[in-house]
Amino acid sequence: MNNNVIILTEAASLQIKDMMKHNEEEGAFLRVGVKGGGCSGLSYGMGFDHEVKEDDLQSEQYGIKVLVDKESAPILQGTKIDYKQSMMGGGFTIDNPNAIASCGCGSSFRTAIAAGTPEEC
Repeated sequence: MNNNVIILTEAASLQIKDMMKHNEEEGAFLRVGVKGGGCSGLSYGMGFDHEVKEDDLQSEQYGIKVLVDKESAPILQGTKIDYKQSMMGGGFTIDNPNAIASCGCGSSFRTAIAAGTPEEC
């Protein structure tokens, strides 16, 4: 069975590794999750963590250890995280196949099984 709830592209992985090095977080896990809030009801959370919790699902891609809590996993299943560079700078893009609605900023969304509580944009 494939434990990769999140799919990291090589470009995203390279950027995450650079961020880990810059922030002296080498060896940390990349934690990806979902929390209530945002104008569409749910928002993404992404950060470094040094602790694996009992209900975490773990995977490793391009040398990055990824953690997703079991509550966020069904909402994030198949989500692709990429990094795009443009004239205006760079940024992560999140493509969640489970999202049925999202806001203009791209960081807030809703799924059929989890709507969350919308906030004002």
